[in-house]
Amino acid sequence: MNRILIYEPNPELLATYRGLLENHNFWVFACSDETEARNLIEKQLFHLCIWSTESSQGIEKIFSIKSQRPEMGIIIASSVNQSSFIVSCMRAGASNFWAKTSEPHTFIDNITETLGRIVPTLNHDEKIDFPFPQFVGRHPEIQEIFKLIMSIKDTDSTVLITGESGTGKEVVARAIHNLSPRKKMPWVAVNCGAIPGNLLESELFGHTKGAFTGATQNRNGRFQIAGSGTLFLDEISDLSFDLQAKILRAIQNKVYEPVGSPHSLRLEARIIAATNQDLEQAVADKRFREDLFYRLNVIPIYIPPLRSRKSDIPLLVKSFMDKFADIHLKKITGIAEEAMRCLMQYQWPGNIRELENLIERVVVLKRDEGLIEMKDLPTHHFKKIRLDRYVANVSLPDEGVDFNEAVNDFENELIIQALQKTDGNKNKAANLLNLNRTTLVEKLKRKGLKIAA
Repeated sequence: MNRILIYEPNPELLATYRGLLENHNFWVFACSDETEARNLIEKQLFHLCIWSTESSQGIEKIFSIKSQRPEMGIIIASSVNQSSFIVSCMRAGASNFWAKTSEPHTFIDNITETLGRIVPTLNHDEKIDFPFPQFVGRHPEIQEIFKLIMSIKDTDSTVLITGESGTGKEVVARAIHNLSPRKKMPWVAVNCGAIPGNLLESELFGHTKGAFTGATQNRNGRFQIAGSGTLFLDEISDLSFDLQAKILRAIQNKVYEPVGSPHSLRLEARIIAATNQDLEQAVADKRFREDLFYRLNVIPIYIPPLRSRKSDIPLLVKSFMDKFADIHLKKITGIAEEAMRCLMQYQWPGNIRELENLIERVVVLKRDEGLIEMKDLPTHHFKKIRLDRYVANVSLPDEGVDFNEAVNDFENELIIQALQKTDGNKNKAANLLNLNRTTLVEKLKRKGLKIAA
């Protein structure tokens, strides 16, 4: 979804522009305050900015904005329609010019034409065309992962995928398999943390009849079922030390033995492993074999958390809305600005899985057609939202306030709530507030705040 920022000091014109864009399924941030608009440009990524100016002083600001965001297109909207003024705007870095005296329909035409020149890959947004199904993103780190997958797709090297829970490690692993020469061979996934340790060896390697109590017949393990395809070992960090040694031998020597069998079988599958743990730290703590770590870590792929690639949220929301609207036969035309702003401000501790589940819930429960709005979002889901979400609801009294005191009170309230939610656990409270534990402890001492566990 193309992301557009509008700066227009006239509230009526601002509402008109926003309505026109939202009716054409653009995602819009609308600002009547210039400082707020500049702050948004500094903190977030937009494909296009529509900047209203009526004087030559505004041209200097265009140059400054373009220097700050050279990849972003800028359309100047102005009632000054003199050729010298238009030329000056273009020289300052504007991508296009729209005269406010023009017919309203030319506004969308101007924007579509400009986007077609500066972001052609996003011009046709009805179907998002990404290199791999279910793997959506244009953030630079995600683009690097795309490139890495393309460079290793024809190799048999082992791959270790790391990242927080919910970031899409299995999606990346599937993309590697589906692009490789093994794509017509079996894809077998094992969650090593979900199978009891005493059963996992048999699950992986198989067993012979009579190998242990209850083994009434021979059984093929996942290594054998995978054949010449791909074996995905998720949560590899949960393996016991003994099983780590057997996995290492299988990968290194390309042979393994079913439980209770004196005969070896050849390992033909490619191994891709994944974990949400820091394996290097696990090695240092003697919880994970160093030799197995290096054997797995031939091709490392790190998937960043969603909170560090928030510019991809509109694309992910669009993808999930389309997916679940088709599944549940709902007519969803897009998402309102305020609702998207809320999603952008949330920190997403559950990452993409949390976002996908939320969009599915919203689509399923939405009773009417049209845009997803704030009222459709579960408000309790966003209790940990950033400060600027709440500041918008502050009512300034006529007599004014003591600014420093108000900010201090708000900070105290956030800290107290975080400690209450975590039963006084300072580590967990610091995580909720995105603070270092030492910073939180310093604030508690300085403020004299205490809370009973």
